Amino acid sequence: MADGIPMTVTIKRIKNETPNILTFFFEPPFVFNPGQFVMVWVPGVDEIPMALSSANSITVQVVGDATAALSGMAPGELLGIRGPFGNGFTKGEKVLAIAGGVGAAPLLPLAKADCVMTLLLGARTENELLFLDQLDECTDVLIATDDGTMGHHGFVTALMDDLNLASYDRLAVCGPEIMMWAVLAKVAEKGLAHKTEFSLHRYMKCGVGVCGSCCIDPSGLRVCRDGPVFSGDLLQKSEFGHYLRDASGRKKNL
Repeated sequence: MADGIPMTVTIKRIKNETPNILTFFFEPPFVFNPGQFVMVWVPGVDEIPMALSSANSITVQVVGDATAALSGMAPGELLGIRGPFGNGFTKGEKVLAIAGGVGAAPLLPLAKADCVMTLLLGARTENELLFLDQLDECTDVLIATDDGTMGHHGFVTALMDDLNLASYDRLAVCGPEIMMWAVLAKVAEKGLAHKTEFSLHRYMKCGVGVCGSCCIDPSGLRVCRDGPVFSGDLLQKSEFGHYLRDASGRKKNL
């Protein structure tokens, strides 16, 4: 599929992953790098950025009007998709991935690329752990749940304490921003921010770097074009972990 050209895709299958996360499989597939995203048009509702969880799937957490409308669609219905856009995660011989909640979606194809040696997977509770069966097949998975129903009882960031972080070529992180900010604090203490990559989520209107709605302070870097994956050293003195902006550009504290 041509890069960035708007396409109509057909939903072929929908899989319930957790109580509020679904994967939509569609045809035709995309050629992409793990970590890139597409702009998904839900007819009559809105267009939103979504990470690709495979060449022919997006994994959706129901959080707003567009995702709620998407969750009500059925196989055979059509979606509009533009992309893939942005950069992706840097591959290495030995990668540590850290995923929280639906943040496992862009990390799944990275794990399947055979470069992720260890993946730290976190969720609020056991039945919200995403892609555990698939990840178990391709990498070493360590688990944390907030309520202790599976794995470590606590935040996924606690699992980092038992690892030699410096032994990894790259660290790839995606999840709630507060969780990612905690990861950045830990790696910065060890002087490893420069080889840690974070996938950011920001409000986007165009997805191609024109509108400026996804720019981050103070650098003005555009999440859609300069990201969505950023090195930790670029984020240390930014809005990351503190606030983001809504559709009108107003600051929203995290």
